[in-house]
Amino acid sequence: MTPFDDPRRAPDAPLTPPRLDDGFGRRISYLRVSVTDRCDLRCVYCMPQAMQFLPRHDVLSLEELDRLCSLFIAEGVTKLRLTGGEPLVRRGLLDLVESLSRHLKTGALRELTLTTNGTQLETFAEPLARLGVRRINVSLDTLDPDLFRRLTRGGDLDQVLAGLRAAKRAGLKIRLNAVALAGDNRGELLALIAFAHREGFDIAFIETMPLGEIETDRTAQFYSLAEAREEIAAVYTLDPVPSTSGGPARTFKVRETGGGVGFITPLSDNFCSDCNRVRLTCTGVLHTCLGHEEGADLRSPLRSAGALADGDAAVLEAIRAALARKPERHDFKIHKGAAPAVRRHMSTTGG
Repeated sequence: MTPFDDPRRAPDAPLTPPRLDDGFGRRISYLRVSVTDRCDLRCVYCMPQAMQFLPRHDVLSLEELDRLCSLFIAEGVTKLRLTGGEPLVRRGLLDLVESLSRHLKTGALRELTLTTNGTQLETFAEPLARLGVRRINVSLDTLDPDLFRRLTRGGDLDQVLAGLRAAKRAGLKIRLNAVALAGDNRGELLALIAFAHREGFDIAFIETMPLGEIETDRTAQFYSLAEAREEIAAVYTLDPVPSTSGGPARTFKVRETGGGVGFITPLSDNFCSDCNRVRLTCTGVLHTCLGHEEGADLRSPLRSAGALADGDAAVLEAIRAALARKPERHDFKIHKGAAPAVRRHMSTTGG
């Protein structure tokens, strides 16, 4: 018997799962799960250099993560993304992926994927593909080794590129995520598109978000993607691609290359009206909106339930109550001297 063969674990989803709706009638079908707040990089826009990570006893066990994910799937979540921090530094992650893949086999879960910084991909790409992961997002803000080292505070670009090659060999579909930074990679966006499409990857650009205290002033980093899109459109022909995912990216096909490019614009163009996602932290806090502080504690009812046969009822009640309070939209603003929109860092919430 493996640690995941716990009879208290939530059963696999029924053939016709119920819907999880928020108070505005939006169907919640996408769960992003942070499996750890720890990361092997220290990106300047994400966290302070001397980041204080959570004590390990505050973090959910892999069995607890599996149980919560399975409850969400039983209630109608069909897409599950594992995030961090950096998810591939969590010990035993492949065991969790293997256990969650049972929901792919039943058809209850349509997609199991993850977002990674790519540093560990050379080791993990093949086993992830073997366990049912078909698509990943990889963060890559620059192709300049020196700039990469500075932005990540010591990261090795060659290590990430080797990981991308391994993921490509394993047959994983890859989307690069690049945070657009006015003073750093603004002049490199076209080169990033060319690299991505030459390798057969899609790419999405993301505006920097006011999450957590960092040493630098985010107003100096902010680069509106409305402006970036105009600059890209002066070189490439961007054909809109209708979105059916409820995700935040506004996606285009580049006519000249055939590749996809997306723009995620939490500040310059709000995208909340069709939001279909919620986020679960590695400590069991459910955040229904990235841009609001409020979170629902799922760890306490989960651990209090123990071996009780109906122990999941309290957790489900907490989930439904949280969804009823999900805000209609976030209210991100960025201006000089302003405090972050929320105190928690992205690495705690899950990217």
